[in-house]
Amino acid sequence: MTDAAVGALVLFSGGQDSTTCLALALDQYARVETIGFDYGQRHRVELGQRATIRESLRQKFPTWRGRLGEDHLFRIEALAQISTTAMTHDVEIVVDSRNLPNTFVPGRNLVFLTLAAALAYRRGFKHIVGGMCETDFSGYPDCRDDTVKAMQLAVNLGMDTRFVLETPLMWLDKAATWRLAETLGGTTLVDLIVESTHSCYLGERAIRHDWGHGCGSCPACRLRAEGFRKYIASSGTRPCLTPTGA
Repeated sequence: MTDAAVGALVLFSGGQDSTTCLALALDQYARVETIGFDYGQRHRVELGQRATIRESLRQKFPTWRGRLGEDHLFRIEALAQISTTAMTHDVEIVVDSRNLPNTFVPGRNLVFLTLAAALAYRRGFKHIVGGMCETDFSGYPDCRDDTVKAMQLAVNLGMDTRFVLETPLMWLDKAATWRLAETLGGTTLVDLIVESTHSCYLGERAIRHDWGHGCGSCPACRLRAEGFRKYIASSGTRPCLTPTGA
């Protein structure tokens, strides 16, 4: 168990994975702050969900209320300016010759982790928590465990400190991520993730499925939906909320 006397900075996008990581950090650490990034993403709606999720965590989980500290949001438009991807431009989502979807934003997690480390340095945090995963993911090279370990070495050398980059979802599939949420906060947290988080690459929130809001066809929606189906099949748990869309 991580020492609860120390704090953590959580990379928090407003999606399922980062919300689960935030809940885990709140369960483990006495002081938790969040950092998010506006990089011109098409699914900017996720940024608006961040405040809703943070407030819901405070209201629904009194034990975590006093642990959840400041939120930090930074704009880094350069990521959209230097590349044309389906994540930052209105283009069709396709897979290239390397079997890599064009939703991949080159350098994104490298920039995120570097800026998070710089903020952690200023705020006095040793632990930086991110939702990177290479079990159920779209093949992004900057989500791999080797990449995160290399970044940990780089920021520690560059800032002469001892950050620990934690990726609790690295070896979990999406079904296991749903189960982790239930372990941390019961069906209350599962329902919060279903209703309030956003993962859809197209920014669709008008359609509500049993697993949450989204277009249902982009890579992020398909991963989330399949993971939810497996989670329900294995646990028998049912969300309390009723879907309003198909």
